[in-house]
Amino acid sequence: MRTFGFPEFLFILEAAKWTLALSAIAFVGGALLGLAIALARTSDNKPLRAVSMGFIQVFQGTPLLLQLFLIFFGAPVLGLDINPWIAAGAALVLNSAAFLAEIWRGCIDAVPGGQVEAAKALNLNYFSRMRFVVLPQAFKIAVPPTVGYVVQIIKGTSLAAIIGFEEITRTGQIINNATFQPLYVFTTVAAIYFAICWPLSLLAARLERRQGRALAR
Repeated sequence: MRTFGFPEFLFILEAAKWTLALSAIAFVGGALLGLAIALARTSDNKPLRAVSMGFIQVFQGTPLLLQLFLIFFGAPVLGLDINPWIAAGAALVLNSAAFLAEIWRGCIDAVPGGQVEAAKALNLNYFSRMRFVVLPQAFKIAVPPTVGYVVQIIKGTSLAAIIGFEEITRTGQIINNATFQPLYVFTTVAAIYFAICWPLSLLAARLERRQGRALAR
């Protein structure tokens, strides 16, 4: 039986690059889709609002783990060849999009109504109002909660271990099966997650305080 040592630690640490890569895919894909959904949620088109709201309710109202299972095990039933990378990426993108859309919808709604009315008075259409008036102001409001949500994305990648994606948690499981020293292994896994997430949590809190001071002026 192997014992947990420095090589095992390095093996787990190396898997952090896959956690970060999956997190980046989830955030970028979720941001692009989430922005589109947030714009649909705040549009004047009732069918668009209904569809976007349905999307948000489905992906916020069901566990991410279940979404991973449905994509990974459901795709082969439909005749689609899918691997853990694609399944984990797709599930996290869709899940992140639902939460980011609602965060950003709230930030769009937080822009003073007078700004929107002034844009309408200038005869700007919806997309022009969003591009030149609303979104630049909403972006400043959205930065702290968005950075905070990135922490949730990183922690959420640990669920991809259940479908065999070899990120930090899955690698920890492999090492634990070889060493039978769960205390050392999973303490190391937790420490790596903490080292990644803690600076982002501090950054989100700092941005939120800075924003609070700016709004108080």
